[in-house]
Amino acid sequence: MRVLLVEDNRPLADWLAKALRQSRFVVDCMHDGADADHVLRTQDYAVVLLDVSLPRMDGWEVLRRLRARGNHAPVLLLTAHGGVEDRVRGLDLGADDYLSKPFELAELEARMRALIRRAAGHDKPALTCGSLCYDSTGRTFALDSQPLSLTPREHAVLEHLMLRSGKPASKEALSEKIFGIDQTASADAIEIYIHRLRKKLDGADVAIVTLRGLGYLLEARQAHAKVA
Repeated sequence: MRVLLVEDNRPLADWLAKALRQSRFVVDCMHDGADADHVLRTQDYAVVLLDVSLPRMDGWEVLRRLRARGNHAPVLLLTAHGGVEDRVRGLDLGADDYLSKPFELAELEARMRALIRRAAGHDKPALTCGSLCYDSTGRTFALDSQPLSLTPREHAVLEHLMLRSGKPASKEALSEKIFGIDQTASADAIEIYIHRLRKKLDGADVAIVTLRGLGYLLEARQAHAKVA
């Protein structure tokens, strides 16, 4: 899951980005509102962590512009001011959630996971497709009740396909979801990860199929994907 972190406190931003990467998030980091506004015009994110007090353009304006462009990416506001007025203002501008500083990392990640689930149309933490189960709380996969061993990139691809709920994902969309803006992405790399995942799912009642012109789709062989 690709995340945009917008935080002008560089030591805090560096620590938070490192912690989120250890939790298997792909993190792009911006330190002022103008840069954040620029990158949000071209990049796709599963969730945006947006500080309110930013140089060059404050978080309120970044959020207002994002929603004015019709971008519905989940936004979690990070604010040092937890007053009612700030919370109301953020929600009225289109924020999905907020968290007052200082905060616990575990709570931040739990709120992020909830926002990502809701944005994908899921209201429960456990998803299944055939015998493949995904626990969004621990962000773990199991196949036939056994843990499924995946590399970080394989995990990211399969996670995105699972959250798509039976909708195909193109190579370009998968690249945008698993590579940061400072990483080299290629269609060939996505094909490699899909090939590896297919081998790990071989023999199971779930498969990744190719839909010509549309991309890849995760589907159960004898039953439709469902929410557990």
